[in-house]
Amino acid sequence: MKIITLTLNPAFDVHCSADSFEACHENLATITEREAGGKGVNISRALSMNGVDNLALLAVGDENGAEFCAELDKDSMTYETIELKGRIRENITIHTKNAPETRLSFTGFDTDETLLQKFEEKLIPMLDAGDLVTFTGSVPSGISISAVKGFIANIKNTGAKVVIDSRSFKKDDLIETKPWLIKPNEEEIAVYLNREIDSFESVMDGAKALYESGIENVMISLGSKGALLVCSDGAFIAHPPKINAISTIGAGDSSIGGFLAAAAAGKDSAEMLRTAVSYGSAACMSAGTRPPVASDVADVYAKVTVDKI
Repeated sequence: MKIITLTLNPAFDVHCSADSFEACHENLATITEREAGGKGVNISRALSMNGVDNLALLAVGDENGAEFCAELDKDSMTYETIELKGRIRENITIHTKNAPETRLSFTGFDTDETLLQKFEEKLIPMLDAGDLVTFTGSVPSGISISAVKGFIANIKNTGAKVVIDSRSFKKDDLIETKPWLIKPNEEEIAVYLNREIDSFESVMDGAKALYESGIENVMISLGSKGALLVCSDGAFIAHPPKINAISTIGAGDSSIGGFLAAAAAGKDSAEMLRTAVSYGSAACMSAGTRPPVASDVADVYAKVTVDKI
């Protein structure tokens, strides 16, 4: 069983530290970290850091793609690229004392639907039944959601299983594509279902509704409270231990990585959820978008409990 992550719209994640941040004023900041990122890249990096074989397939801009790939090489990632004219975008996160993070996201290279064709030409010949393919992150401008749904249908026609984690997909899109796994948080569940999510019972009802629509695994991120999974084996909740959280950026991507790692190892549903929460919680113990360290994953895993509900 192969794991292949797709990143159509990668980014350099730049983290800055400042004593304070005030809009409409000059702010002095220090760059503390600059990482090659994007949701698919983050999933692959988490897997690679924990010794799980995978392939990252990504688009890069010809102006700074070599720099981006050099960062992937530092983490011993296995990847293939599709080169486009232009630059890979940057996301700048400003960290201040006693205040929420401020995030600036820039546009990158121009794309159109020929990019999906290029991905398909590389991807489809690689796939066998049962392989796991992730489609994560927002759909780039210039590509319609209709074209993406056709692309995903072609992937599924090989027998591969598709993971979707993208705010570009509405509820009807998910029901039409019927991915193997989705991982919304409570806010995203509320948007999907167009109703208020204000209790665990409402989260459970929402997860069950999405599962009953044909999505095989619905994993709901509950932040520091863990995660909920509704699947053919029933409903499970995972409880993580208290941790010293440094950064939550990329934790959701890492949790998907953990779920896939356990699936590729033939684990059952409860273990897939337990491993997902272990990866996601351990990722919060690393700075910026750095992946979860294997020793942290092992420590957290030993303390995560899973209950069937």
